[in-house]
Amino acid sequence: MAGFDDISKKAQEFLKDGKVQDALKSEKAEGVSDNILDAVAKAADKATGGKHSEAIANAKEQADKKIGNQ
Repeated sequence: MAGFDDISKKAQEFLKDGKVQDALKSEKAEGVSDNILDAVAKAADKATGGKHSEAIANAKEQADKKIGNQ
């Protein structure tokens, strides 16, 4: 497990870097996250036969608020 802990620590340090933070908050990153959320929501809606469309849309919106920059 020591190898995993080392990788985790390096990843945390990497994410604290100012340039990385700027990239994660960029418009391009926002677009990527929006595309991923859209695809996941569509797949979930299709898998449920549209029975939970409203709940899926709400979950997508909440996720976008947490990970998006808008």
